[in-house]
Amino acid sequence: MPETLTMTSGLTLGAALAAVGLIITFFVWRRKGLAFGLRGLAWSMLPLVAGLLGLMNVIMQFVLGLFGVLAGLVFNPIVWAGVALVPLMVILYVASGFMKARGIGVKQSGAKDKTSEGGDAPAGGQGAPAAGPAKPTAGQVKAPPQKKSGGDEDFDDIEALLRKHGIE
Repeated sequence: MPETLTMTSGLTLGAALAAVGLIITFFVWRRKGLAFGLRGLAWSMLPLVAGLLGLMNVIMQFVLGLFGVLAGLVFNPIVWAGVALVPLMVILYVASGFMKARGIGVKQSGAKDKTSEGGDAPAGGQGAPAAGPAKPTAGQVKAPPQKKSGGDEDFDDIEALLRKHGIE
């Protein structure tokens, strides 16, 4: 089998594949209807278009390269070791995502960084107050949002409906 195709042989191969596709399309059209037949007709023209554009050589190189890789998979034990490592890689990646989502194995920022560096972290949590507003403690409810003056009545109805269902 040649490694490259001439323009004529690529066009001939594309026409032959298109003819096979058209025969299959005819039977699909008769069995499933016009919509499926037209879709099959569109796909049947693809090899002919590739042949006319001179892309059959590229397609043939791709197919031969793919077969070369598959043959290498079958006959090379080192490649099988690489294939065996793919599931391990996926498992490790997914497990790290679960750990990150749950905060397991993630370094905490803030006060723990200062204490681990041997800094002057105050004992008992005493020291300078934090800048900014105080954070609400657990169990506290936020104050209801202030009504905007000149609001649209439709939006007020929608907001009331969302609040009724617990959506804010």
